[in-house]
Amino acid sequence: MKVLIVEDDPLHRSYLAEAVKTALPECEQVLEAVDGSMGERLAREHRFERIVMDLQMSPRNGIEAARTIWRERPETRILFWSNYADEANVRGISRIVPDGAAYGYVLKSASDERLRLALRSIFIEAQCVIDREVRGMQQKSLGHLQGFSESEYEVLVDIALGLTDRVIASRRNLSLRSVQNRLQQIYEKLGVYERSETGAEAKYNFRSRAVTEALLRKLLNQATLERAEQDLQDWLHRHARLLGTSNGRDGH
Repeated sequence: MKVLIVEDDPLHRSYLAEAVKTALPECEQVLEAVDGSMGERLAREHRFERIVMDLQMSPRNGIEAARTIWRERPETRILFWSNYADEANVRGISRIVPDGAAYGYVLKSASDERLRLALRSIFIEAQCVIDREVRGMQQKSLGHLQGFSESEYEVLVDIALGLTDRVIASRRNLSLRSVQNRLQQIYEKLGVYERSETGAEAKYNFRSRAVTEALLRKLLNQATLERAEQDLQDWLHRHARLLGTSNGRDGH
């Protein structure tokens, strides 16, 4: 067995290497990568099937690296190891996990014993291991407890990117009325209306305030927006001619 550690902090890499050796005495080789790009390269060159992956790394984060690795080798087992259990990361991972893949999400605040147990459960027994705090966030992100539906979340990301209702409707294959209905749900769930009703005169732009609330509540983060911006540019490139024709017809 061999394990790849993808982590940008040298102290954390050293800690993980020791944890792997302790939890997995059958492990014959441990290699280390300092960011997602290097992790992708080493995983490809050495055909790693067991990886411990940090999430917050630059210039290429853990979710992007895992998406590439799983696309090339969907049987790879990945343990995500992060300081955060925010919804942006939970949703990001849920979108890329292949069917039937064994993976885990353990917080860096977890005990040594918890980390070792997760390593053996995922890498030896092919079980999924999710910390309780992360599991609660997963349930919320699936639409429970006033969480966001996937469609609402996509619209939230689009307004954070600065898109108009009309472009969102085109990109998401929705009617303009459907986009506006989802915006109303977003404003209600983020309490934007409540904040605006404290005075007789509106104090907030609903759109901008919704994005601020989403960032404060960790529904969005930098990695999510960077990935979304890249996807948007790809979409705009593919639809440039259609959008140009539409804008000309609308007189914009």
